Amino acid sequence: MILKISNGIVVSGGKLHKNKSVYIKDNKILAVTEKQMPHDRDIDAGGYYVSAGFIDIHVHGGGGFDFTDGGARPILAAASFHSEHGTTTVLPTMPAAEPMQIEQFLYDVQTAMTENDANVNIYGAHLEGPYLSKEQCGALDISYMRSPNEAEYKKIAKDYSGVLKRWTFAPELSGSSEFYNYIKNNIVGSVGHSNAVFDDVKSVYDDGCRLITHLYSAMSTITRKQGFRQLGVVESAFLLDEMAVEIIADLRHLPAELIKLIYRIKGVDNICLITDAMRGAGMPDGQSVLGNIKNGLPCIIEDGVAKLVDRSAFAGSVATADMLVRNCVKKLGIDIASAVKMITINPARAMGIKNKGDIKEGMDADIVLFDSNINIKKVIVMGRIKAY
Repeated sequence: MILKISNGIVVSGGKLHKNKSVYIKDNKILAVTEKQMPHDRDIDAGGYYVSAGFIDIHVHGGGGFDFTDGGARPILAAASFHSEHGTTTVLPTMPAAEPMQIEQFLYDVQTAMTENDANVNIYGAHLEGPYLSKEQCGALDISYMRSPNEAEYKKIAKDYSGVLKRWTFAPELSGSSEFYNYIKNNIVGSVGHSNAVFDDVKSVYDDGCRLITHLYSAMSTITRKQGFRQLGVVESAFLLDEMAVEIIADLRHLPAELIKLIYRIKGVDNICLITDAMRGAGMPDGQSVLGNIKNGLPCIIEDGVAKLVDRSAFAGSVATADMLVRNCVKKLGIDIASAVKMITINPARAMGIKNKGDIKEGMDADIVLFDSNINIKKVIVMGRIKAY
């Protein structure tokens, strides 16, 4: 069957196209063209924007579920929640934990990938640790943070090859260079929760590392050593031209002015929008839990963000992908095509996903339709129209 999406504004290649239709055959985009082609079904987009599905490469949960709650069901449920908000591809993320917990999480993600009914694409898992700086723990459990253990990471990488797609680490820790060089051919390494100085970041950058985990959150900035200033991770990210950065554009973790500064320095091509959402995304204000429902960190949802119970710091985001795009367009003055690029093309490139992230011939048919206020109107995953 050939599906045609017509009468929409196609967002493709970072540009808007007002006179093109999208043709889908099975689970692939057959053509994006002004020409009329034979088709079996027509979706009238009614002037809505027609974009590639959003790709969230850093997310912990949503809809009341955390990806670490145990088993495939919470993973599929949280992913399905985010699909309602335009996310068609996710990387379930786990914070620093013990080896057995990490392996159980990876096994659960593997199971969810197998059992997935294509409500959303589960691309693979993201480990946010445990090889992180104790000085930059953020809301993560400091007791799990440690330097890389060669036997441990080699076993995990080997046993879950094809499942583990990304690993956040602190490059200043002893053994981090060896760790990164071991994983880099099969797993995307990302600098985060780090107290590194420029030389530490530049070392792994020279070895191929091209991603920073949630810029400004849990990372070093300019410090002094014996009176001499040294760049931290933040400044290193700005200075290294090809280094992409994640930003949580919920306007809580980063104020609007700071996001504008990041956008001015890094440019549209080097920013990936992420939710970094926890289970409280889509849930009412009140008590919640960061991490596993049985033994996670108690927190409270209020003011559009998760906070520690004592309100001394944030405990995670409750953002959704459509919210991020809406904030960029409505609050930051970024054009729609650029905002979409930061949550489609850019994360796909950062993760090396070749067949997703844009509306082009031969790409996977992951598509969202939304109005000028970025309200999601229709979601198509691998050519299948989803009903919510």
